[in-house]
Amino acid sequence: MQKTSFTVVNFVIALSLAFFSCLSIAAGKTYSEDEFLNAFSGKSKKVVEAKLGKPTKKQQAVKPTNAGAVIGKNVEDKSQKPVKVEMWYYKNIVKYDPKRTYKETEITFVNDRVMNIGFFNNR
Repeated sequence: MQKTSFTVVNFVIALSLAFFSCLSIAAGKTYSEDEFLNAFSGKSKKVVEAKLGKPTKKQQAVKPTNAGAVIGKNVEDKSQKPVKVEMWYYKNIVKYDPKRTYKETEITFVNDRVMNIGFFNNR
């Protein structure tokens, strides 16, 4: 009886490990820098999220309340459409050599389109 329960436990652990490693492989595609830039530059949020999944972190850019006073001109132009800037962050998805990835990739959206992509190891 002892040997049977031990074997069942080992089987369940092995099955769990296999399942979770398959999930991480499916969701864990890595790109070279050029592949990533070509795949996502200018794309919409919907396309990025469909290919990469939910980001690990999101940030919304906010204009400071005294921005006009700091730069010395009026930045409150009511005739222009407001600009929405948002940054999404992903971890370990872009390779800089065959064995290592950047710790963080930042995708900046301006009005729901990718406008800037940065790769970082120092954050």
